[in-house]
Amino acid sequence: MIEFRQLSDDHPELAYSPLLRAASLTLQHVEDYGAIGLTQTKAFKRTFVKWAAEHFDWPGMSADELLRYNKVLNEYDFPPLELLHFLLVELKLGRHYKGAFRLTKRGKEIAKHPARLLDTLVPFYVLNVDHSSYGRFDEQPLGNWDVWMNVINVEIDHGASEEDLFRAFYGDDANSDVGTWRERSVFKSFVLRPLEWSGLIFSQDTERDGQRERHYFKSPLWRQVLVLDTDDLLNPLSVQ
Repeated sequence: MIEFRQLSDDHPELAYSPLLRAASLTLQHVEDYGAIGLTQTKAFKRTFVKWAAEHFDWPGMSADELLRYNKVLNEYDFPPLELLHFLLVELKLGRHYKGAFRLTKRGKEIAKHPARLLDTLVPFYVLNVDHSSYGRFDEQPLGNWDVWMNVINVEIDHGASEEDLFRAFYGDDANSDVGTWRERSVFKSFVLRPLEWSGLIFSQDTERDGQRERHYFKSPLWRQVLVLDTDDLLNPLSVQ
């Protein structure tokens, strides 16, 4: 069972969600400056994509880094914005009308309440979106969110490497064959990336024996917002 607690609008842990920050900035941009122009394919126009890249402060995707490889930015060049656009329309927080993206009545109301916005976006994004459509291979790993989140709840309580997480689900030999790189990529894009983009977990890269290793940790948001069956199995964090 997965339960999401709704926090108060002034709860400090809301700041850990890149997705919430991006959504709040986008909704506020429409409120302040009016509708966002759309291309003929109904993507956000480049002027807004550039603005979003500069203001979202998305981990690992700064505007400078994105513009290093692209003279101009289209929506598909900034995947978090492409995802957010889909979510806002799908959840009826915004709509396309006369060549522009505009807020709905529901979107204008929820924009005033960050905790409600998080509660609207994150459970739907994590649990209901087909993440394989955003992955490299258009595949889904074996498992389901109830299993993934309850196991991750225990495995990364004090941090775990990407390899250890993959092994926890798919066996001790899961990392021994170089042929599993595809399965690891699918697991990362379908399970770990949505949790990280939501702000429920975060990652850090370390060097070990000359090899880069990525470790994942629960964010304070995970600890505040999630109620899981495996919570009783956790050891209390030590206080130094």
